[in-house]
Amino acid sequence: MNDVSRQCRGKVCILTSVHLPFDGRIFHKEARSLAKAGYDVTLIARHDKDEVVDGVRIVPLPEPKSRLQRMTKVLWRLYRLALREDADVYHFHDPELMIVGLLLKLRGKRVIWDVHEHYPNAILDKYYLARPLRRAISSSFDLFERAVVRFFDYVIYTTPFVGARYQKMKVRSGRVENYPIVELSDAFERKPQEKIVYLGAMSPTRGLVQVIEAFSLVAKERPNWELCLVGSCRPQSFEQELKDLAARCGVAANVKFIAWVPYEEKERLSSQASMGVITYLPYSNNTSCLPNKLFDYMLVGLPVIASDFPLYRQIVEPNRCGILVDPSKPDQIARAMEYLIECPQEAREMGERGRKAVLEEYNWEKESERLLQIYDAVL
Repeated sequence: MNDVSRQCRGKVCILTSVHLPFDGRIFHKEARSLAKAGYDVTLIARHDKDEVVDGVRIVPLPEPKSRLQRMTKVLWRLYRLALREDADVYHFHDPELMIVGLLLKLRGKRVIWDVHEHYPNAILDKYYLARPLRRAISSSFDLFERAVVRFFDYVIYTTPFVGARYQKMKVRSGRVENYPIVELSDAFERKPQEKIVYLGAMSPTRGLVQVIEAFSLVAKERPNWELCLVGSCRPQSFEQELKDLAARCGVAANVKFIAWVPYEEKERLSSQASMGVITYLPYSNNTSCLPNKLFDYMLVGLPVIASDFPLYRQIVEPNRCGILVDPSKPDQIARAMEYLIECPQEAREMGERGRKAVLEEYNWEKESERLLQIYDAVL
């Protein structure tokens, strides 16, 4: 009976050449939700083996030796594997896969383009590219996407700001936010310790230099406190820069670097902290997207210290779940840290209000309903 129901809902092939197979949005949220709803789901991603996890069959792509190989040889391999699946719907997640989406459309397939961020703005933030080159690439991408996106069957996006681009293009589109999975937080008991946590990828645009400088001001009077930075660095050399900064500030022993952890582990780590920091710097893409880490903190009842951006303000202020700061000013971040340490009752109430907001509104359980409605419309 289960096999029949899966066949009736349709076969889905999810494609990514950039993300790891167990990415939070791609696997844990979308793929697992589709499989649970009765779809036959295959995920093609960079992996070392063919396996089935939580009802999702993972077809491995080879690990590329370079970005050029990823966008040529690996891309062609992905397209051939996708064709072999003969799915009813192809759901791709990376800008470089737009050409694959077009080729699949030429084969008469239904195609969904899942937009994770405002890509023209994201290109403008590529600090490793010369500024004139960034502008040229951003404009070229914008023109290319406008030319091809109308051929796709649906565009999924996050945040109204990102969605406004596609509404202006007059393409079929809808919003599915990257909110956390509530059930994951139920496995861990809240045990706050003298820790401040940052979750997510670390790069020069994400304000970690200012966070370490702020923490050094706090740790001088509070030597037992720790700053836990959880995630990978981009580029890898940036981790050493941060470690050198912590050493110069005299807090090397208090700043802990924790490499990539499985998706399910994020809640365990954050549930042991007393506050969460998400002070991205005011780069174009940072101000136009909501970081899922903000909601991850709220889910486990952490008060948040967040950048005072309009999108962040729309979440933090009405729910009174944290403190907004200028992310470029370490002294402001330090004062927010000090306040949450010195006012534990207020910090606890902020965390409780944040968790309540996630349980009632900002959760994947509700967003997954939107995803399933989109699939009903496409099929």
